[in-house]
Amino acid sequence: MLHELLLALLGFTGDFVLDASPARRRAATRDAAAGGGDGDGEVGPAFRLAPDLTFLQPSERSAIERLISLGFYYKELNRFATESRDLSWIQSSVDVSSPHADKTQKGKVRKGSVYRRAIANGITEILSVYRSAVLQVEQNLLSDPLPILATVTHGLNKFEVLLPPLYELVMEIEQKDIRGGQLLNLLHKRCHCGVPELQSCIQRLLWHGHQVMFNQLTSWMVYGILQDQYSEFFIRRQDDRDGENDSSQRDFPDKFMQKLAKDTSLAGWHTGFHVSLDMLPEYIHMRVAESILFAGKAIRVLRNPSPGATLQEHVNQGQNPKGSHRMQSFTGGSGAPKDLPNFSNISTEELLPLAESDKIDAMLKELKHSSEFHKRLFESAVGSIRTIAANHLWQLVVVRADLNGHLKALKDYFLLAKGDFFQCFLEESRQLMRLPPRQSTAEADLMIPFQLAALKTIGDEDKYFTRVSLRMLSYGMKSSTSQKDLQKPNASELSSQGKAASELALDGWDSIALEYSVDWPLQLFFTPDVLSKYRKVFQYLIRLKRTQMELEKSWAAVMHKDHADFSDYCKDRKNGSATQLRRQRSKPLWRVREHMAFLIRNLQFYIQVDVIESQWNVLQSHVQDSHDFTELVSFHQEYLSALVSQSFLDIGSVSRILDSIMKLCLQFCWSIEQYETRPNISEIDHITEEFNKKSNSLYTILRSSRLTGSQRAPFLRQFLMRLNFNSFFEPCSQYIFHLECRQTETQVQILSNGGLLPPLAARLSRTLWGLLGDSGSWCLAIGAVLMQTHSTVGRRPLSNGIS
Repeated sequence: MLHELLLALLGFTGDFVLDASPARRRAATRDAAAGGGDGDGEVGPAFRLAPDLTFLQPSERSAIERLISLGFYYKELNRFATESRDLSWIQSSVDVSSPHADKTQKGKVRKGSVYRRAIANGITEILSVYRSAVLQVEQNLLSDPLPILATVTHGLNKFEVLLPPLYELVMEIEQKDIRGGQLLNLLHKRCHCGVPELQSCIQRLLWHGHQVMFNQLTSWMVYGILQDQYSEFFIRRQDDRDGENDSSQRDFPDKFMQKLAKDTSLAGWHTGFHVSLDMLPEYIHMRVAESILFAGKAIRVLRNPSPGATLQEHVNQGQNPKGSHRMQSFTGGSGAPKDLPNFSNISTEELLPLAESDKIDAMLKELKHSSEFHKRLFESAVGSIRTIAANHLWQLVVVRADLNGHLKALKDYFLLAKGDFFQCFLEESRQLMRLPPRQSTAEADLMIPFQLAALKTIGDEDKYFTRVSLRMLSYGMKSSTSQKDLQKPNASELSSQGKAASELALDGWDSIALEYSVDWPLQLFFTPDVLSKYRKVFQYLIRLKRTQMELEKSWAAVMHKDHADFSDYCKDRKNGSATQLRRQRSKPLWRVREHMAFLIRNLQFYIQVDVIESQWNVLQSHVQDSHDFTELVSFHQEYLSALVSQSFLDIGSVSRILDSIMKLCLQFCWSIEQYETRPNISEIDHITEEFNKKSNSLYTILRSSRLTGSQRAPFLRQFLMRLNFNSFFEPCSQYIFHLECRQTETQVQILSNGGLLPPLAARLSRTLWGLLGDSGSWCLAIGAVLMQTHSTVGRRPLSNGIS
């Protein structure tokens, strides 16, 4: 009987110990087929003593059944270990749709798991200790002349607190199909128990799981290779979420997507990998996971220099005439000027020295060989590895690829730092921009003045100009407007245009944009999102400069005419009364033009000096001090965000008012130039009135506490001081604001008397008028009351003008 018991302890049943597992599985299968459950509801040991053993006392039967349950747990744990460690799929896997898949005893297809195999190795170690204990019990029984059951119980009692929890752990893993980082999470939670022996066993299992994780980390952070055939690592390829990848790729330009297809290192950096939250262990912080992701991507870039990054010099460049390489870029040619870095002969050893790779590998090996997982040491090592990768990536992008030179080029052309070039370009294209653009040839038409401006102002020493190209973006409804369209509307049309200024552009030429050609490895820094922000600021600045130039040209043209008239008047004073009368009538126009020029000049000075130059100096100091690529990217993002926010491009109300002001300035310039041949006093008066309203509205918004009290525009007070240095805008803005408030009160009174407004709302509006007085918020309060009361009583909504 004792030998039968020892065999049962190793999972072998017979006449003495019966195995009820097959019957239990058949019953579970019937229940699952009948829809009564998932077939895994019954748990517990399935080994039972034969019922015909009548010579056993109840106490002996109870002790033996408690012992043979260890045999059941051993059998199940051994089955799990054997299945998880089965490598037969290496020879038999030919199915592409589900590679490396094996089948469980229930017939369900289950993916392989490296982490399960590692846990199975740990369980095998524990079971080997158990088998040794059973062997020792057998030796004790054979050496004892009077073997007793207590010898078996004494030899195996410690496994009664180990095998049942391990069996429950294995069942949970199988039933929930837990793999990868989720499996590490489960083991980490089970480590916190009050049984030292069990805690040691689970920590050993967790150690085996961490061996796999550290192997994957070494492959990723030392060689830049993702070894994860079963999608168990928390760093995952982007292909695993194709839906999100497809939607995100729509936002990238076609040229950039073509570069991604050709350059694997570039594709891996931007869209190749991400952190999978499902497989990220809870005891690894997201910040640490992002550092691991960045370090691996950086190592991939450093170990795989792009083959398309070779910058070849021009052939017979000394024979090219001045500006010929610029003409080549205008017509779609390729090539790069001399003095740019050449990456054709760069080796991996130059970008990432072998000593640095060995240092990273040594840090990971030290963590791997540790008996316990120390969170603080792990985070410290990851931070050190990230620093190494970031420093070498900084060396590649900033030093070898001359990042600062490209930043200066973007400032020169996208932020209009080369003012002489854009002044010349706008002058050369001024007559062209008086006509509506032709969608088919607009871009080609602009190339001629663009080339002329480059020949006049750009020298051969500017090696970055070949990367700049002029583009006309999508037109939409904006291309239909031109100088002719802006001169003809009557007063009512102009009024409607003033209310919907956000829907109109200056004219069809406001879609002018620049593109900048970026090669490897600068695509890691200048992403499509970064270049789109530069493009947005450029379009705003070029409209502003064009408006300023039109105001200056109109003044110069009329002054030339005025000087000619004055010369004629001095020659013939008797017939000069008409000239003098014309000069007197035109003085109010020049006063309005001066107000427009004053606002545009100060706005341009504020953006160029207080915003761009100050932020550029801050960025330069960061570039000089920082040796970390990620820090540099962060500083550059802050730089762009400051440009956008401090130029008010992210405030819809301000940007709409500025667009409408620039539009009114162009309308005014084009109207007064034809004032001699086709005077239109009512149109000019309406433009003047709209400009006064818009300019005072702009001043009112900018001086609000929401802007002046924030860090959005630290130089905003200087801009307001320049605008209102003599308190000109203060009384004007208050007068216009009071006039609009009185008009609103009149409309409320009319609605109340006509029965369109409930009496309660009318009394409340008058109460708000008395309480808030001159405060600007009362208009919003009354508007909210009107809309709320009308929605409550079910009346028809107010018209757009009244609401």
